[in-house]
Amino acid sequence: MQEPLWTPTSERVASTQMSDFIVKVNQTFGLDLDSYDSLWQWSTNSSEDFWNFFWDYAGILSSHKGSRILDNGHLMPGATWFSEARLNFAENLLRYRDDGAAIVFCGEDGRRNEISYRDLYSRVAALAAGLKAQGVVKNDIVAGFMPNITETLIAMLATTSIGAVWTSCSPDFGINGVIDRFGQVKPKVLFTTDGYLYNGKAIDSLGKIQGILSSISSIEAVVVVPFLNANPDVSEVPKAIQLNDFVHDDVKTIEFEQVAFNHPLYVMYSSGTTGVPKCIVHSVGGTLIQHLKELMLHTDLRRDDHFFYYTTCGWMMWNWMVSGLATGCTLVLFDGSPFAPTPSILWQIAEQEKISVFGTSAKYLAALEKAGVKPGHDFDLSALKALLSTGSPLSHESFEYVYRDIKQDLQLSSISGGTDIVSCFALGSPILPVYAGELQCRGLGMAVDMYDDDAQPVRGQKGELVCTKPFPSMPIGFWQDPEQRRFHDAYFAQFPNIWAHGDYGEVTERGGVIIHGRSDAVLNPGGVRIGTAEIYRQVEKVDEVLESLCIGQPWKDDVRVVLFVRLKDGVELDDSLIKQIKNVIRLNTTPRHVPEKILQVHDIPRTISGKIVELAVRKVVMGEEVKNKDALANPQALDLFKDLDELKN
Repeated sequence: MQEPLWTPTSERVASTQMSDFIVKVNQTFGLDLDSYDSLWQWSTNSSEDFWNFFWDYAGILSSHKGSRILDNGHLMPGATWFSEARLNFAENLLRYRDDGAAIVFCGEDGRRNEISYRDLYSRVAALAAGLKAQGVVKNDIVAGFMPNITETLIAMLATTSIGAVWTSCSPDFGINGVIDRFGQVKPKVLFTTDGYLYNGKAIDSLGKIQGILSSISSIEAVVVVPFLNANPDVSEVPKAIQLNDFVHDDVKTIEFEQVAFNHPLYVMYSSGTTGVPKCIVHSVGGTLIQHLKELMLHTDLRRDDHFFYYTTCGWMMWNWMVSGLATGCTLVLFDGSPFAPTPSILWQIAEQEKISVFGTSAKYLAALEKAGVKPGHDFDLSALKALLSTGSPLSHESFEYVYRDIKQDLQLSSISGGTDIVSCFALGSPILPVYAGELQCRGLGMAVDMYDDDAQPVRGQKGELVCTKPFPSMPIGFWQDPEQRRFHDAYFAQFPNIWAHGDYGEVTERGGVIIHGRSDAVLNPGGVRIGTAEIYRQVEKVDEVLESLCIGQPWKDDVRVVLFVRLKDGVELDDSLIKQIKNVIRLNTTPRHVPEKILQVHDIPRTISGKIVELAVRKVVMGEEVKNKDALANPQALDLFKDLDELKN
């Protein structure tokens, strides 16, 4: 029998918002729920009562809630939540307007800036007035090509306060990566900094802007936020205006535009496996109520907490983290390398800022252990009550490392969901024990199960992660997909009227969840989802390459990117060509996209219809059997990928 690594004390359990919520549910509905499992069962069996009651429990601000909770609840897609409600996302995140610390920004160069809730409201008001003066109105798109700094959050809040839609990606994206994303949604205003810092280096951002503008004609203004320099030279950047010249400091109040629950809030992007990334549209109400449930109940986030997540603005964890403002907590932002100037930089900040909830990736924790860092030995982490990990499954070894070398009395929550739902299917609970390799529970209100190929629930074996009932943070749909065909095909084609997420996992006897990885071909090095098409589009620029195929190979508790290339006749893959290929990929995407291994092959397997088969190649590389060879035009090509010595080290 597996022993838990951590069990909350009875006093801690009783003090949580989760326990308080159970008491209030029992009082309101005349129930006798006495455990997390019984609460979860009720929340999924009576999902309308659950979400309606949680709205009131969380104190969601709205001009009108209405009486209709769920329409077309038997349809996925097609169900709609709170169809009569009118609310504003930014208003809920700016409900506190006092002198409490709202945001603390820490840079890898040691800089530190703090802003109160009162000042945050004022700065959002001034920027929202600037956006209005620029002509931004409800439903317009505003984009951020920004590092994870306070001004990024202010720009998002200003955008959403007027009913416009926010979208962002990290400044380490190459020009093509930005155009692939923003070019589809056609933003009216683009926010950027003059540059950013990473691993001790100052990296220019303005040089990319001209290329972006030449491809995205919809951008009417580029708002430049000083970061590397106090007064950056923007004279060479078309349509550029410095932030101080864009805001209207004389405006002190915000007129929050009240919008429908299902009004678009964020456009986020899939990894782009089969082409340009899909533009996933998330709603104001669905995002807000789901995030508050996860932050208040599952994470036990409160007004006096200091909440940190190591993320960029191109990862959904940024969107998840910033919703913490609605709880009145202090957000701690960091931008830069988590290992610069020392491998302990984030833990120095944790001690300095008294961080109580610390979020990161599984890859970071593994790298920390290999670097010999022992935060619990070197820093005062007495404020730390919860550590969150996501991006990829957290290994047993990392679970043990956390409790051995970080802190023993700690809720360690491995969490799993995705950009698709801007939230979690499985995550933590402060009233449950923690077991190595296991996510503590399925999310409240989320009817999560594992299905076999016949759409039957399975226990004690692996299956496809599904959600069998509607949930509020289901996307509105995809951008420019009016008939929702691509949206339907992405999540509902495998099991009709059931959300199939593309994760491969199991539900344990305890009600916990184990995620075994993605069930599709998405690459996931270091917990960062990468679409193979993003890499192919760059490799094709290399003249010597005819075609390529990319897989993720499980390697040392992570995934490494392996690229196979078929070259022109007479061309051999040498060090010079490998370097050229890597440089092209790095220049136009991100360092994460650069393959760790590049190998030459003389044929690439494909289907009869001409599609290359990444999953089949991955199976061969891992020594697994490929059963469906009948669908291949050249099945003999699979033999080229067997037992490759280069992939054994």
